[in-house]
Amino acid sequence: MNANDRTPADLLRSALASDPGRPLVTFYDDATGERVELSVATFANWVAKTANLLQGDLAAEPGDRAVLLLPAHWQTAVWLLACSSVGVVADVGGDPASADLVVSGPDSLDAARACSGERVALALRPLGGRFPQPPVGFADYAVEVPGQGDRFAPYAPVDPDETALVVDGVELTGAELVERARADAGRLGIEPGGRVLSGRSYASWDGLSVGLYGALAAGGSVVLCRNLDRLGEGGLAKRVEDERVGVIRP
Repeated sequence: MNANDRTPADLLRSALASDPGRPLVTFYDDATGERVELSVATFANWVAKTANLLQGDLAAEPGDRAVLLLPAHWQTAVWLLACSSVGVVADVGGDPASADLVVSGPDSLDAARACSGERVALALRPLGGRFPQPPVGFADYAVEVPGQGDRFAPYAPVDPDETALVVDGVELTGAELVERARADAGRLGIEPGGRVLSGRSYASWDGLSVGLYGALAAGGSVVLCRNLDRLGEGGLAKRVEDERVGVIRP
């Protein structure tokens, strides 16, 4: 990876320039049987579309705070990188009442209504499907994102020394986030092209690092598992073998 990368968006751009066809995020939901694999190029396309939605339709600006009320999910990973691309602070599990905008899953819509700004809802259905009926007061992400542009350019350069992420009381600038992700990747032994399996929540830095940022910083990829406790006996060992996982953090 590029040693000069100082934001998560920089890391993604370097991954795209290096090997756009390799897997970046493979997502399993063991409650539904869903499996989605996104290459670097496909993931980056989702990020670009989401960043265009943020910057354009939602009028988000650098320094705005987006509260993400979302589980560990491939679409959450997209939103985290889209926020970084615009310069918006991704506040994971924060207070919607103090947010400029809120992005909610289907189970946190009532809490998300405390946000007086823009509200976006994700159905988190297989293949990025939309809500059967859009929640009142929310834009349905699956409806709004497909028509967005496939390329993204921020209106203003993103400052790596401004806050990029808030999670579980930890506040990190873009540069600090990248530095910590690189250190974690080294500690865990994530190598370029290596695969990390994570069943951990995105509600802490540890979960975000092993479930996204560490692999991205190392030039590896993540197998992100939701509801891993639903996997039958012997299922984890089979998945580790099938996905050629080198680092396991269930």
